[in-house]
Amino acid sequence: MDSISIRGGVALQGVVRIQGSKNAALPVLAATLLTEGISHIANCPRIVDVYNMISLLESLGCEARFVADGLSINPCSIRCGAMPSDAVTGMRSSLCLLGALLGSCGEVVMEHPGGCVIGQRPINLHLDALKSMGVDFEEKDGRLVGRTDRLRGADINLAIASVGATENIILAAVAAQGRTMIMNAAREPEIEALCDYLRRCGADIEGDGTSRIIIHGGCRLSGADYSIPADRIVAGTYLFACIATGGNVFLKDAPCGQMRAVLLLAERMGSHIDLSDSGIYVQSRLRPVIPSSLTTAPYPGFPTDLQSAALAAMLRGDGSCIIEENIFENRFRVVEPFRQMGADIEFLSSTSVKVRGVPELEAADVSACELRGGAALIIGGLQAHGESRISGCSYIYRGYENICRDLRELGARITIV
Repeated sequence: MDSISIRGGVALQGVVRIQGSKNAALPVLAATLLTEGISHIANCPRIVDVYNMISLLESLGCEARFVADGLSINPCSIRCGAMPSDAVTGMRSSLCLLGALLGSCGEVVMEHPGGCVIGQRPINLHLDALKSMGVDFEEKDGRLVGRTDRLRGADINLAIASVGATENIILAAVAAQGRTMIMNAAREPEIEALCDYLRRCGADIEGDGTSRIIIHGGCRLSGADYSIPADRIVAGTYLFACIATGGNVFLKDAPCGQMRAVLLLAERMGSHIDLSDSGIYVQSRLRPVIPSSLTTAPYPGFPTDLQSAALAAMLRGDGSCIIEENIFENRFRVVEPFRQMGADIEFLSSTSVKVRGVPELEAADVSACELRGGAALIIGGLQAHGESRISGCSYIYRGYENICRDLRELGARITIV
C-alpha cells in the first residue's frame, strides 16, 4: 500500500470536507503532558503523525484513545524516560515534546527528530531558548538529554520566527516561574491553536497571532475540551488540485481566514472564489493563468507547505512564473518528477525555478520523497494523460487522512495499489 495509481484528465467536481489540522494537533497533543486530568480533543486528524505522537505519549505513561467524536488523553501516569526512537526520528513534530516534558517533569531524553528531508532545520533556536530558561543540554549515547531543576521565565528574541521554537518556548513557559516574553514569535494559526488550548486549561497567555507573545507561568493547568481547527494546508492542496484540473469544488469547513495569501494566488490564476461561513467554493478556468511570480514567506505570507502544490497547478497553465522558496531549500525535489511528466521547469538557483506552462502532461511513474511534494505529485498525476503511479506514499499519509478517498469523492480516478 505504498503506491497510488492515478488516471488523469478528470476535472474535479463536488464537495469535500477538510480534516483537522496536522500542524495544530501535534503541539496540542504534546501540551496535554502539562495538564492534570483528561482532555478531549475533537476533530483530531487520524493520520500517521498523530498515531506516532500517541505512541510517544503512551510510552511516557499517558492513556490515549480515539472515541466516537475525538481523542481522549489522560496524562495520569506521566513519567520521564527515553521515547521510542523510531517514532521520534520519523516525525519532526516530536520536537515539541522538548518544552512539554521539561515543563512537566524537568527532563527529556530523545533521539534527534526526523521528518521530511526538505532542507536544513537546525534545532539550535529551540535549545538556545530553553537554555535561557534554565535547561542544561548534553549529547549522551547519541541522544539529546535536557534537564532543569527549575524553569524560569525569560525574554527571548528569536533570530528567526520559527514555528517550532515558538511552540517549545510556550510549552516550557506555562510551567516556568515568572514571565516569558517571546519577540519575533511565529504568527502562524497553529500557534494560536496551541495558545487557545492552553488558555482553556488555565494558562495565562497573550499576544499570540502577533510577533510578541507574553506568557505568565506557574498557573495550574487542568484538562480541557478542545476542537482542532481545519487544516489550511489540506484545504490548499485540494484547492490547487481543483485549479490544476479545471474543476469546481466546495471545500467544506476550510479555514477561510487563514488562507488569504493562498486565495489571492488562486484569484491571480483566474479562479473565482466564494467564501462563506461553511467553507470555500472554487470555480476554475479550463487552463489556469500563471502569475509572473510567487514567493514563500512566514505567515501571513504564502506558505512553503503549499509551494509544491501551487507549482503543480501551474504546469499546464498559460504563461510562466518565477517561484522563489525562502523557507526550505529542498522544496524543489519535485521538479525532476514533474519533468518526467513533460513539465517545463528551469532551475534559476538552488532556491528558485521558472515554470512555463505546457499544453499537456504525460503519465509517469514517480516517487514521493517528502509529504507536501508527494501531494503535489498527485496533483500532477490528476492532469496527466494515462496512468501515473506514485510510490513513496508513506510520506503523504503523514499529513492526509485519506487523500485518495477525498479525491475520488470529487471524481478523480485514483486508487491505492
